[in-house]
Amino acid sequence: MSALERRATAGLAGIFAMRMLGLALILPVFAIYAETLAGHSSFLVGLALGIYGLSQALLQIPFGMASDRFGRKPVILFGMLLFLIGSVVAALATTIEMIIVGRALQGAGAVAAAVIALLSDLTRDEQRTKAMALVGMSIGGSFILALFVGPMLYDAISVPGIFWVTAALAVLGMVMLLVVIPTPDHVVPHAPPLSQLVDALRNRQLLRLDIGIFVLHAVMTAIFVVVPLLLVKQAGIPGEKHWQVYLPVLFLSIFIMVPILITAERTKQFRVVFPFAIALLAVSQGVIYWNQHSVWGISAGLLLFFGAFNAVEALLPSLVSRIAPSDGKGAAVGVFSSSEFMGAFVGGAFGGALFGAYGAGAVFLFSSIILGLWFLVALGMGDIKLKTAAPDQTDVESYS
Repeated sequence: MSALERRATAGLAGIFAMRMLGLALILPVFAIYAETLAGHSSFLVGLALGIYGLSQALLQIPFGMASDRFGRKPVILFGMLLFLIGSVVAALATTIEMIIVGRALQGAGAVAAAVIALLSDLTRDEQRTKAMALVGMSIGGSFILALFVGPMLYDAISVPGIFWVTAALAVLGMVMLLVVIPTPDHVVPHAPPLSQLVDALRNRQLLRLDIGIFVLHAVMTAIFVVVPLLLVKQAGIPGEKHWQVYLPVLFLSIFIMVPILITAERTKQFRVVFPFAIALLAVSQGVIYWNQHSVWGISAGLLLFFGAFNAVEALLPSLVSRIAPSDGKGAAVGVFSSSEFMGAFVGGAFGGALFGAYGAGAVFLFSSIILGLWFLVALGMGDIKLKTAAPDQTDVESYS
């Protein structure tokens, strides 16, 4: 990479990471804090956790198109401002309804498409995959960081304080955008034509991946409506000490994640690797379901979950970029991202409703059922055969 490309990639990865960190910091602790709020219910807790996904899903494509018309930086700046306003609203909230409004505003700053478009403007074709990979690593790293930093911050400053930290991260992101990120000399349009969007929705291989990311994030959001409360009420671990569970679980999950990734990349047997990983996810839900009163049982279930989750989370975007035609990648990524955020919304809302009506076990049964459906979908995945078409380019031929 050139110096400009390194600067652009590092800066935009930092903006992505700070935004994801801000959204995820409350994930491991909010269900505990919500019990102190007037009018709270399990459904509203789930809605508060997942509502950002709805606003993200609805606004990703409009923000991307606006960046073509008005410029990348102004649109990203506006989105970060919405994220800042949402964080302040949530920090000042005294009811769960106002926190839901704040979280929706946070998600309304749907800048992912505009940030990716700006990164594309600032990198050469042969360096773009590397740049995207670095951005993806920063997002994954920030999510993992949030799981054990969140409980520590909760102990020190509670959830309102976490939202103020999120607001500070938004301000820092805006400063980075204006000071660190170069301004491209020209803007290459990235908003997909309608025909490309239709093609992305008709491609069965891509649809399988869209369904996969939807289910993956629906399950992840749903279980975090329940798991923090299980750790407190069933395992007797106070919320500020939950990092003592998450940190070793996330570390040990590497020993599950890495073999899955290595096997997938070396053998290219995705139609075998994916069902195996999905089966691990489903087993993890069963382990937690049958061991809700045991910290060791819950930890074992989380270990299986995060080992498979992190592997699949890394593989899915990579496969989207490989399967999508070169002139339709923007549309494919747009549909994929919208599916991810919509999954977070559905998982939070539906998981909260099930928890309130039928208890924790219903959430894990729900997760197992939709993972089972995804397993059946993944069984129909065709082989993905890679072949070199030209230097620095990869052509993908997919068939079932």
